[in-house]
Amino acid sequence: MKRIAPILLPLLFVAFNSEAQFTRYVVKFRNKGNNPYSIANPSAYLSSRSIERRTRYNIVIDSTDLPVTPGYINQVKAIPNVTILNVSKWLNQVSIQTTDPNAINSINNLPFVKSVSGIAARHINSERIKGPGEVMKFENTKVQKVNGDYYDYGANSQMEIQMHHGEFLHNIGLRGDAMQIAMIDAGFYNYNTFKVFDSINMNGQVLETWDFVARESSVAEDYSHGMSCLSTIAANLPGQFVGMAPKAGFYLYRTEDVSSEYPIEEHNWVCAAERADSAGADVISSSLGYTTFDDPSLSHTYADLNGHTTMAAIGAGLAAKKGMLVFIGAGNEGSTSWHYLMTPADADSVLTVGAVGVDSIRGNFSSYGPTADGRIKPDVMSAGVKAVIESAGNYVGYSNGTSYACPKMAGLGTCLWQAFPEFNNMTIVDAIKRSGSTANHPTDSIGYGIPDMKLAFTTLLRQFATSQATENNCTATINWTSKDISGMSYEIERKTVSDADYVKIGEVNAADGSFLSVHSYQFTNVITSAAAEIISYRVKQIVDSSAEQFTTVYLDTSTVLLKNDCGITAPVDSTTKITVAPNPVVDNSITLIVHTPGSIPSLLIKVYDMEGRLMLQQKESKAPGKAVFHIPASTLARGKYTITIYSSGSKIETVKILKL
Repeated sequence: MKRIAPILLPLLFVAFNSEAQFTRYVVKFRNKGNNPYSIANPSAYLSSRSIERRTRYNIVIDSTDLPVTPGYINQVKAIPNVTILNVSKWLNQVSIQTTDPNAINSINNLPFVKSVSGIAARHINSERIKGPGEVMKFENTKVQKVNGDYYDYGANSQMEIQMHHGEFLHNIGLRGDAMQIAMIDAGFYNYNTFKVFDSINMNGQVLETWDFVARESSVAEDYSHGMSCLSTIAANLPGQFVGMAPKAGFYLYRTEDVSSEYPIEEHNWVCAAERADSAGADVISSSLGYTTFDDPSLSHTYADLNGHTTMAAIGAGLAAKKGMLVFIGAGNEGSTSWHYLMTPADADSVLTVGAVGVDSIRGNFSSYGPTADGRIKPDVMSAGVKAVIESAGNYVGYSNGTSYACPKMAGLGTCLWQAFPEFNNMTIVDAIKRSGSTANHPTDSIGYGIPDMKLAFTTLLRQFATSQATENNCTATINWTSKDISGMSYEIERKTVSDADYVKIGEVNAADGSFLSVHSYQFTNVITSAAAEIISYRVKQIVDSSAEQFTTVYLDTSTVLLKNDCGITAPVDSTTKITVAPNPVVDNSITLIVHTPGSIPSLLIKVYDMEGRLMLQQKESKAPGKAVFHIPASTLARGKYTITIYSSGSKIETVKILKL
């Protein structure tokens, strides 16, 4: 039974004799002896990008990286009536095609052959198939582009990305640039002509294609399932459909033969994952899954789904071990008698993705966990109920399936990793899980829930950022390093032994730049009134300053030890006063200058109209002396207003302003 098509779409069935002669086999070798390749010279079989990944993340090159011994392959190939199909170095095996029993006997007699196993019956020479059944069309709903968003997503894809706060990543320049994703699927029908893919085709973002079934380079004539999955990441139709990582590069690999279902497709899957690794791909997204086959004797049981039994799970686990970020669709068996996930969704260290709607409700078809060895699966959830996709009919529509949830999550994961290449794949996996809506209580139906990519970003930002404080002659110097773009800012806070809480003492705007970059900053604080004591400083980064999505993260805390008293270096102004400059207010921001002799940990600013109605309020804190606050005034009509400040609920001072 086919397992790639989204739920409710028609399935293909192939009549067969369960005792039919196998025509395709896997030949497994005992070792990699007499191999001309060596671990010491990986550039002979791995790309520079693949080697760089291993170097960056301290991944050891081992025997699984070595190609299969060419002499072994040549000797098998030399046997009459044998055709070599695909070679897997990770599994140290080759798939072959033959109908000659004598050839199988000859292969078994080779001293370096460990086993020969039937893996598929006679190949069905069906016509190439365009794809799954009907994909429903969306009504042409127009929505206004959200102010501040980089992309004009269109109504339906906008709801999907907002479910994850994924637009935040795009808005700070994380759109997949310089990242590479391998799509392993059943064909990518007309990806090279459909308008939704204009951008990736014109920009040369399709890096390589290969068909492991037909053993040719073209994948555009086959099943459309992979094309629809690709669209969820790569689409760029402004106002209608924008994918999750439209600037990424793509490897398109066909491993699935939709005319039949046999374990040879798992072997093909592993070969594709190896090719992606060798090429230097960062991410694998695959919406394929296997449980039962056309020959029941080859089918898996639930007990097999332990992450280390099936060929596909072993391959997916090795892909993660090689440093790639691997996303797998959980499967659409939640409402069937099988119930559970499919392989390779059971693999260790991969992110298994289930399906929800934009209403956050789980699709009843989405497969359940756990794995046979008790691990939580699925890991996370994404949009797979009425998911926006490109159809084989060359229109944007919707369909159901974890097939579509998987690449949507993979695209967002790609953008997240783009921000933090310093961290390895498992650190990214951990951040995504920890950002899930049910991270504190994962279940076997939705795992860690729906990831919040802004939360995942701030989690990683906190891990990356550093700060240090030093003191000399009653002057503290705070140095910190973080990642930011224009529009972000920092607030520096201080706490002495006399302060009940941290008090804001300064602000620093992020350096200019439209792409997320590493920057270092310095702030000095003259300590005018403190005894010998420990003073703590912390840096708060404002990563999203929009009123609707205001988000901050505390990066780090550092301390200084005052060895001597820091006396008052200037007369203390004991007056309390507030002023507005300029007044009248002529733009959309009110500059409020507040001077108090002491610190105010809980400062409340309220703006009233002349009838006493509260128009705005803003919570702040301040150190002794002068502080400057900016109050957004775009919502205020022209006229007169009063501004009153309060300390812990007690009124301090009021000033009148005129808004022009």
